[in-house]
Amino acid sequence: MNQSEGPSMTKRLAEAPYPELSSESGFSGNRLERRSEKRSENSTREALQDERAHLYLLQDGRVLLKHDEEIFDAVFAPGELYDLTVDLAEAVLLGFQPDETPVLAAYCGTDKEELPAHIKAIDLRSVFVQGLVPPDKLGAIAQASALVSWNRTHRFCSRCGHESRMTDGGYKRICPSCQGMHFPRTDPVVIMLAVTPDGEKCLLGRSPHFAEGSYSCLAGFVEPGETIENAVRRETAEESGITVGKVAYYASQPWPFPHTLMIGCLAEAETTEIKLDEELEDCRWFGRADVRKMLDNSHPDGLRTPPHGAIASLLIRSWAWEEEKDDA
Repeated sequence: MNQSEGPSMTKRLAEAPYPELSSESGFSGNRLERRSEKRSENSTREALQDERAHLYLLQDGRVLLKHDEEIFDAVFAPGELYDLTVDLAEAVLLGFQPDETPVLAAYCGTDKEELPAHIKAIDLRSVFVQGLVPPDKLGAIAQASALVSWNRTHRFCSRCGHESRMTDGGYKRICPSCQGMHFPRTDPVVIMLAVTPDGEKCLLGRSPHFAEGSYSCLAGFVEPGETIENAVRRETAEESGITVGKVAYYASQPWPFPHTLMIGCLAEAETTEIKLDEELEDCRWFGRADVRKMLDNSHPDGLRTPPHGAIASLLIRSWAWEEEKDDA
């Protein structure tokens, strides 16, 4: 039976989980209404005129948080920006809360060493891992980070070099010289958990920049003209020497470093001999017993997996405990 004779699209849809598995990953909890069809060149200006408007402030991979002992707040009212260097003309409109409150984001140019005592600039990874803000705000911050970063790094037209201007709430830039239109980028990355055909072992690796003892799924950028499945096969082979056959999509995750979409997949290995690429420091096959110890930080060698909320953790946990799910 060829693929076209497999389960019907209707049956696949009926069996799809809802809420989708992506909702369990960090940075996915964005609840803002984007209202993309209503964006115009005046969107940001009109939103800032609303007295309820508030903003997220970004700064080179960090988000500004107001803090009072252990309480952190990522939301700023325009009136709270008086002692900060923020160009509201370059603010982007993220969307609206259900109560119609406009939510925006902007870059803060104040040096982090000169911020007021009650404001800290904390890197996004720490905000995520330490759970410093609620999930819905974490999702909005991911959106904010991607848009603010893209607008700051794409100020000049790639066709003629003239400085472009922001419009449509920050979702488009137009060159006044050649009329070229430019739109925000999202970089697709496949992140995959390869398993042996019997499903008893999974492939995990570590890069030199990982924290000591940390192992994760293999990952890599999707290249132009490449399907997700072929990207999984290519990246797995390049990094580990393992040949992959079947590939299945599992879930996705916005990853604001600075504007990436992680596409989580499961892959069936056709070979098991590992041939390390220079990108990886180590790569191994792990059984479920080992992985479960890594997940609960009880592995005797101090090995561990990515933090809860990372899509790699979602993939690994799903595989590690699937026997219990099947028996339930």
